[in-house]
Amino acid sequence: MNNWKYILALPALGLFFIMYYYYVNKEELWTDRVFSEWFEGNLIIGVFDFFANPPTVTVVSLVLVLYLWIFKKNYRGMLFVLASVGGGSVLNQLLKTLIERERPELEGQLLSFSFPSGHSMAGIIYLLTLAYFLTEYMYERKKQVLIWSAALLLALLIGLSRVAEIHHYGSDVVAGWSIGYVWFALVMWWYEYRERQFKKHRPSST
Repeated sequence: MNNWKYILALPALGLFFIMYYYYVNKEELWTDRVFSEWFEGNLIIGVFDFFANPPTVTVVSLVLVLYLWIFKKNYRGMLFVLASVGGGSVLNQLLKTLIERERPELEGQLLSFSFPSGHSMAGIIYLLTLAYFLTEYMYERKKQVLIWSAALLLALLIGLSRVAEIHHYGSDVVAGWSIGYVWFALVMWWYEYRERQFKKHRPSST
């Protein structure tokens, strides 16, 4: 894995704190205004909400865990999935509880807090985790780029769907993407570090 995938976590973390700073100081965020103007009420984008609903994320994650267990015997990879998806969900709920931002005003609105967007965060985490393991043993560069690009595009559309359905502000979505990527990068670093340690101490065959 190229180091730039780790390095990207730094600006992502900075972006999360920028969104948080402007919210705390009650300053208008361009993301809230622009995202609302461009995407609010868009029925086509709203459809992508499905791809980060809890049942969808759970089923895809369990299928990936079974694949790593049965076909790859990659037990550390199974922990990767559980830590990234499960741990990311816990982190999201913790942040929402600490920050306590109310959702946009909408009749029948969800009762949970708004910042950061759970769908945006869960979407980028589980899709990048899926892309990671789909390309881990793949050596064709074009296929790798295609899979990672598809994962990022779908994560983007999932986040925008929350604005389209007026469940979140734009800054909630950007914060979800950014802190979700940071969490994914941390778990990825742990996984690759442990893989290097395992290979380093594995007895060589004679």
